[in-house]
Amino acid sequence: MRIHEIERNTAETKIKIKLNIDGSGKYNNNTGVGFLNHMLDLFARHGRFDLDVICNGDTDVDYHHSVEDIGIVLGKCFKEALGDLKGIKRYGNFYMPMCETLTLVAVDICGRSHLVFNSDLLHEKVGDFDTELVKEFFVAFTNSMNITLHIKTFYGENTHHIIESIFKGVARALSQACEIDEKYKNEVLSTKGMLEK
Repeated sequence: MRIHEIERNTAETKIKIKLNIDGSGKYNNNTGVGFLNHMLDLFARHGRFDLDVICNGDTDVDYHHSVEDIGIVLGKCFKEALGDLKGIKRYGNFYMPMCETLTLVAVDICGRSHLVFNSDLLHEKVGDFDTELVKEFFVAFTNSMNITLHIKTFYGENTHHIIESIFKGVARALSQACEIDEKYKNEVLSTKGMLEK
């Protein structure tokens, strides 16, 4: 079982995350940010990851530190749980429809951090959540996990639906990339013989 747990405390946030990549989609997320709880619940369920997130952050300021720092810690959990990366399929992609919205997500677990985020979030807020924090979350997650991640929303009218399609799409693409390919279970899928970490 590829499981990892991290506790990270700063002056701005206190975060504890437990991740099981080979889970069944169970979740218990209490981030102090209601909309992010919802997105992480969807992420866990659709990626079939078991995920527990607890965050006590300075939400009296705003949600920025909590959202960004959760992205950092979650990325580290994935990186550590994957270990030496032997046998993983490495690549994953998924077209995620959500009502009127369609988003494509593609991921490469390659040891090189790069994010392309091409989604027009039409409104600045969903409830009390600043939608600009969606990109901040994935910047932090991508840098911390050392992956290449492309997110492209082709169209959509409802900002909630657009963000939901992103989180679900990332979950499905990442789940594919983390899968063990029995043909290569003792190998790293790279002509270099290693994936830089």
